[in-house]
Amino acid sequence: MEGKKTCFFCKIVDALLIIGALNWGLLAAAQVDLVAKLLGGMTVASRVVYGLVGLAGLVKLIGCLCIKECPACKKQQ
Repeated sequence: MEGKKTCFFCKIVDALLIIGALNWGLLAAAQVDLVAKLLGGMTVASRVVYGLVGLAGLVKLIGCLCIKECPACKKQQ
């Protein structure tokens, strides 16, 4: 069975969501904010990462509610 091909944009969104989920999981389980540990607490770099993770979540939410399939992924098939 062949897997569904995804576009570069969808791969980036999925990667950011995984990073965000792991960071929240670590924060809940061990009170460790991995992004802050790696990039510093509320530095420009960490704020960019937090912003991108939030934007990725918004893109995924809108995609799930309004758009059933990414137009770019659909073109690749």
